[in-house]
Order: sequence, then structure tokens, then C-alpha cells
Amino acid sequence: MSSLSILQRACVRFALLPVPPLRRAPLPRRPLGGLLRRSDMSSIASRLSHIAAAAASGAAGESNEPPAAAASGVAQDDDDLSSGMMGYRLPPKEIQDIVDAPPLPVLSFSPNKDKILFLKRRALPPLSDLAKPEEKLAGVRIDGHSNTRSRMSFYTGIGIHKLMDNGTLGPEKEIHGYPEGARINFVTWSQDGRHLSFSVRVDEDNTSGKLCLWVADVESGEARPLFKSPDIYLNAIFDSFVWVNNSTLLVCTIPLSRGAPPQKPLVPSGPKIQSNETKNVVQVRTFQDLLKDEYDADLFDYYANSQLVLASLDGTVKPFGSPAVYTSIDPSPDDKYLMISSIHRPYSYIVPCGRFPKKVDLWTVDGKFIRELCDLPLAEDIPIATSSVRKGKRSIYWRPDKPSTLYWVETQDGGDAKVEVSPRDIVYMENAEPVNGEQPEVLHKLDLRYAGTSWCDESLALVYESWYKTRKTRTWVVSPDKKDVSPHILFDRSSEDVYSDPGSPMLRRTAMGTYVIAKVKKQDESTYILLNGMGATPEGNVPFLDLFDINTRSKERIWESNKEKYYETVVALMSDKTDGELPLEQLKILTSKESKTENTQYYLQIWPEKKQVQITNFPHPYPQLASLYKEMIRYERKDGVQLTAKLYLPPGYDPSNDGPLPCLVWSYPGEFKSKDAAGQVRGSPNEFPGIGSTSPLLWLARGFAILSGPTIPIIGEGDEEANDRYVEQLVASAEAAVEEVVKRGVAHPDKVAVGGHSYGAFMTANLLAHAPHLFCCGIARSGAYNRTLTPFGFQNEDRTLWEATSTYVEMSPFMSANKIKKPILLIHGEQDNNSGTLTMQSDRFFNALKGHGALSRLVILPFESHGYSARESIMHVLWETDIWLQKYCVNGTSNTDSDSVVDTENKTLSASGGGAPCECPETEGFSSMQQSLL
Repeated sequence: MSSLSILQRACVRFALLPVPPLRRAPLPRRPLGGLLRRSDMSSIASRLSHIAAAAASGAAGESNEPPAAAASGVAQDDDDLSSGMMGYRLPPKEIQDIVDAPPLPVLSFSPNKDKILFLKRRALPPLSDLAKPEEKLAGVRIDGHSNTRSRMSFYTGIGIHKLMDNGTLGPEKEIHGYPEGARINFVTWSQDGRHLSFSVRVDEDNTSGKLCLWVADVESGEARPLFKSPDIYLNAIFDSFVWVNNSTLLVCTIPLSRGAPPQKPLVPSGPKIQSNETKNVVQVRTFQDLLKDEYDADLFDYYANSQLVLASLDGTVKPFGSPAVYTSIDPSPDDKYLMISSIHRPYSYIVPCGRFPKKVDLWTVDGKFIRELCDLPLAEDIPIATSSVRKGKRSIYWRPDKPSTLYWVETQDGGDAKVEVSPRDIVYMENAEPVNGEQPEVLHKLDLRYAGTSWCDESLALVYESWYKTRKTRTWVVSPDKKDVSPHILFDRSSEDVYSDPGSPMLRRTAMGTYVIAKVKKQDESTYILLNGMGATPEGNVPFLDLFDINTRSKERIWESNKEKYYETVVALMSDKTDGELPLEQLKILTSKESKTENTQYYLQIWPEKKQVQITNFPHPYPQLASLYKEMIRYERKDGVQLTAKLYLPPGYDPSNDGPLPCLVWSYPGEFKSKDAAGQVRGSPNEFPGIGSTSPLLWLARGFAILSGPTIPIIGEGDEEANDRYVEQLVASAEAAVEEVVKRGVAHPDKVAVGGHSYGAFMTANLLAHAPHLFCCGIARSGAYNRTLTPFGFQNEDRTLWEATSTYVEMSPFMSANKIKKPILLIHGEQDNNSGTLTMQSDRFFNALKGHGALSRLVILPFESHGYSARESIMHVLWETDIWLQKYCVNGTSNTDSDSVVDTENKTLSASGGGAPCECPETEGFSSMQQSLL
């Protein structure tokens, strides 16, 4: 392969037509065979930085595009898409301006809630950041130069604001002293809030620097390296560092004795062999970036092994234990013990490192080994059935209300969700150092799968259990240290039924620095907990805060979001500086507030007057879209299922004068067990329309109507598997959505495009195959299209290919490539590491489409993963998408026969051949328990 073709491929690879020569100086020749290797990219990284600079200058007006194209940002003729023009392209300026808007800072409150950090971020990274060498080992991508995870985002600066007594912010104080251009990560408060710790990395000559640990005095803002020796660096492959008290940190460092990385043998010592002569049943999903041989295993050990050291603010450094692959460090609440987890050999070639043998040990903070808590074997055989887990002790944590008490859970069904047994899980407790032969104490026995515990005190804890197949979830009230009080069920409901969600308990910070359920006392001495809920209703979410009596189950609503114009949420409890019950009249909470046109700001709500004080005043991120129109619309599927979507219209749009618009439908299917739950409204009509760097809402700036997130429920009631009627329900949902926007007169029936990412891309391809009467074209990003390549399950499908062959085949748009007649744009990251969505999926699907003469285009983004991050990549994706939409949606030049019959009087669509739904399925839809942001 010539050096010129290497650089062409490093810039962008089109699968439509050959790329013309690049008018740049060629790179030095390299004896590469086949694909470009990551290890060969060091010398190319600097070249890519020049390309990034060129793209940036193009955004500023110094475009290399032809003058006409540069003026509008849009191709001026059809050749722009079909000619395979070289290099990265820029979308229209109105899209660029939104994507390049400065990002807002991330906020972090001090432990005492009296100060706020503003963690500043940069805009999109250049492609040269992604082009740096990386190792892909055991499911982890590693930057070997910095000895940390590759592709990490970072902060560029830290500002501190004091939260004044009246709730306003004081002037900003910048943390200073670290090198210019530093990349900052892992920002952590000391427990007393007097110091910050963070990592600093300085890259030079497109080579990643190693991570150094810095500390800063919060009062003065002065920062300095923690280690006096310049040879001590962080190892941040897994954990990085943790405060063990107010003056000491336990740090994962690169062992000083470590030499050069192992070299790959030029001649292998033997063949690669895997054996199952014991006839074990081992079914695993399609994991990526796995170890391939013993060299990979040695390289993983090289980068992942850490030496723990205790480092004090006075500069004292003390080694702790021996080097190992440490994955987590957890101090006890009383700062006397450390629970340290590590992984060890034998490793596996078929599962990632999270399933490697795991050892959990207990130490004192001064380095004395106490005991081994568990040593779990390699877990290659966890069943693929949803709700299956690893055998042995899992979820080992410290009780936050006790100085040094451990708790954990152990499965009783061998970890296999298909095994019927009672109890299924048992939760245990035990002191860090048991005396007189004490045995672990049973906290609670569960018939569903353990889902977590919220602790309060010796008389109250909430234990959660759930079961995905039935969507059942239960909350138990237990008295941890009162054996005469029997556990009882507090809530027993369906996790899909958002209308019945009572909310989650709010937590307060203890004197030990842990978080427990907050108790609130009214003037009549009655005691309550605080339940923070999203407040789902048929009109949309109306978040609330309730006083809840655990004993009587009575509740009193003490705060609720404004439902007429705003969407407000409770973010955190701010009045938690003392232990014990909190008087209601001293309650103080942090809330967020936003509307359709006003971006999110943060407020303090102060009792008893419920005084509201605004503490942030962030500018509107894209004022050019400030007057956009947003509406949450409801409509019905032909089987009676209620559906919802968010309809967005461009600023200044007047339906009477402007008429129907081109429309982009962007969605992601979800799986449900009941029609009633599927039809419930999720989200709020008053939420601010956040626009990400690849959001479909960007096309509001191009005059499109956007139907965002129309619900596409795939329902399997009772014993029915949802995926067995996937295509039927998918098409019915899409028909209802398109018919609604056409009936409203905002979408032109012949100019409706469909798109999605990941499982949404899978949806897009299926809709173009099975509902060609609905859409004029499609955009599918990072999808999986052939389910036979994921034979041991995908999404929430836990049947294998051999158990549900027809479902796998009928769901796969690859198998229906001959039916796709509408233009489809496929985009995929060349280094997608998401389980199931290998880049090969798009390659093979494109070949199948091309083999049937389908109007299609494949764009492979060098160095990108499942989501796209480099500015060059993102801008090019937006350019590709915009050109595709302009050509095949706005202008309708696909030269395909119309498959729709339009009733112009009633503005409805009906299929006219080729659109009959075939049986095909799909799934998704996990819901996770929400907790307060602290």
C-alpha cells in the first residue's frame, strides 16, 4: 500500500467510488500489508493535526472548498456526493456555528456545599488526538504513553466560586500553578473540602505525556505536584487515587522497576489453541478488543499493574503492598480499613477483563493485611439470559451508616436467571474484623434479583430487587440491627409503569463523608424521608419532592415543578452538614430550571419561605434557535397503543405561509411487556432542547421539521416474545408517526427521511426494507444489520440464534437488502468497540445493498468508535448527512418509484405495494434506578 493511499484512508474512506489523489506532500513509505495498524500511526498523527488545523481554518472562512460551495457549505451539484472528493468536509455554517459553540462547564459542589467548582472544557477534539497509538486489550483501550484509558475527555481549567449566604455566587478564583495546556482529570475534593486532587497531563509533539498527581489549596487556589520525585506517575487504567483521610491519598502508580513493554515475538512459539474438551456450555455476546494471545496478556499485565503508595500532603511517600492489577480502592467510613480489589490470571480470550478472576482483600490504612474477602474464578460461563449474574460474592460495599461494616450479596441460583429457586439472592453483613468466630449475618433474602440498598441507620434501610422478564420491581423496608422487626414490602410495582413511580429517597452527607437516607422532622416531631420523583403524568413529567412516612405510607408534597412553562428537577440536598434529623424549616435544596426556549440554570430553594435564588446564569448555547417551536404530540397506533413524540419546527415557521416542510424522523425502539406501559408519556414538553454535536435537531437550522424520539414500542405481553413481532410493530409505529405529522400539515408526505444511531440504525434499515411507502431516504449510523453475527443475543434478546432462528433472520435487514429501494446512507466508526456493532456489519450490509443495485453510500470514519468525537469526523458526518437530505429529501432526486398513495384532502398515507409488514422483531428498554446527584 502506498504512503499516499495510507493518508487518503487516514483522512476518510468512502465505499462508493475511488478517492482522487490528495494534493499534499506524501508521507514516508512504510512496508504495510493490508490495513493500517494503530502502531504505525505515530508518524501520521502530526500530519493529521495539520488537517485538523485546515478544518478549523475552514470553519473560520478559509475554506479549501470551491468558492460557491464554501459560501453555502453545501454541494452545488450532484457530483459532490458521487465523485468521492478527497478530504474531510464542513457542513453549512449555520450547523457549524451550533456545533462549535463553547461547551458549558461541569459543576462540582464541595463536601460542605459552600463552594462550587466550574470545571472548564474545550470544544471538540482534533482527529490527531484519536490517531495516537493505543492498545486494545481485554476490552480496554489503553494509551500506552500516558498509561491511562485512551480517548479520555478532560478539563482545561478549574474555577472556584464561593456560595454566599444569600445563595449567590462570589467571584471566581482560578486554580493556578499547573503547566499551560495541561489536561486535567479525576478532580476530587478532600473530605474536609480544603484541598483538591487531580491529574495533570501535558502532551508534547503529538505524544501523550504521563499523568502526574497534583493537589491544590482551595483557599489560595495554588496547585502543586503531590510527589517530590519527578519519576512517580499515575497508573489510571482502572482506579487512580482516593483520599483515605484529609491529608493522605492512596495512589495507583506505575511501578518504578517497570522496564520497556514486552516485544511481540517475530516467530510465534506455537499455534493459538482454545479447547472445550470438557463440554462446558459457554455462551457469550460479541465482545470486542479481547486478548488474542499470550503476548496480549503480557502487554495487559505491563500496562495494568500498579504499585499502590500512600502519599501525604507533606510529601511523605510509603509503598503499600506489592504490584498487582488493582481495579478499585474503597476506604471504610471510619478511614481505618481499605477494601482493595484486583484481577489476576488465568485470563480469557473470549470475555473482557470484568470477568477475569477477581480478588478482594481487606487491609488497614497503614498497610497491614487483614484478610481475603473473596477470590472469584474466571467467569466465562455467565448465562446470556437477562438478570443472570456472576457466581460468588458480588456488590461488596461498606455500610455508609457504620464505621466499618461490610455488606454483599450472593446468588442462590448459580447466577442463572433460568433456574427457578427461592430465595434467589441473599444479602449479608459482616464486621471488617469478626471476633469470636462471628459468621456473616443475613440482612435479607430475595426472590428476584438484588438491585441495591439505600441505608439510613440501624432501624432503616431500603433493599431493592427486580426481574427484567416480568418488569417487576420491589422495595423492602428492613431494620438492619433490630432482629425483632420483620422486613416488609414498601413498593411492589412494574418498572415500566412510570406513572406509579413513587420516587427515590434523597441522601444526606454524614460526618464520615458517606451518604445515607435523609430524615426530616416537622414541628410536631413526626419524622419523614424525602422522595424525589420525576412525576410522570399523561401531560408529561412534573417532578416533585414528597415528605413520606415509612410507617403509615402517607405523603405530603412539599415541592413540585412549575408545569405551565418550566421543567424543574431536584438535583441535590444542600442542608446536610450535620448528622441526625433535619428540621423541615431548615431544608435547602438545589434545583434545575429550564423551558422550551431557556437553557438550564441552577437555583437554591430555601425553606420555610421556599425562597428561590438563582446561582447560575449560563448563556444560551445557540441563540439562533432560541425561538424554535416544540410540542409533545400524542397519537395512536392502529392496534390502539398510545404513542408520543417531540415535534420541533424551525424558528419563524408559519404553516399557513410556508406550507409542509421536509421532515427528519429520528428514533430508537424500546421493548415493553404491556400496551398500557408502552403508551405512557415520558419526558416533559417544557424541557430545553439540548442539541448535541450530531443531533438531528441541527437540521432545524436548515429548515426541517424534526420528529424526535417518536415512541416505537415493541411489545411482548405475557409469554409472548416481543421480537417475534418486531417488524410488524415497527412499521405500525412508523406509519402512525408519519401519518400524524402529515395530517398536521407540517411535513410533506414525499419528503420524510428517517434516521437513527446504533439500534436506531438497525430500525432505519428495517423501515426502508419493510415500509418504503413512508420514507424518501434514510441515515443509519453505527448499526448492526445481520443478527446471525450476534448469535448469542443482542439488546435484550436472550434467546440464541439456534433457539429463535426465524426471529434472528426476519429481524435482520441484511436478509432484506433486496427490498431496500430508497437511498440509504451508512456511517460507521472504523474502530467501533460496542458489543454487536462491529464495523464489519456496515461493510457487509453495504456490499449486500450494492449487490442488488440499491442507491447507497458507506462512510467509514478512521479512528472513531461507536460514537464519534473528533471535530473532523463530526463535521464530515454532518456534511454527509446534510448533502444526503438535501439531495434525496428536499430535492427528491432518488429516481425511485413512489410507493405511497397520498389522500390530499385528509393528508394521510397508505401503502401501495411492497409495504406489507413482514414478521420481524426487536428490543430494548432497560430502566435504571435514579439517585440524587450529589
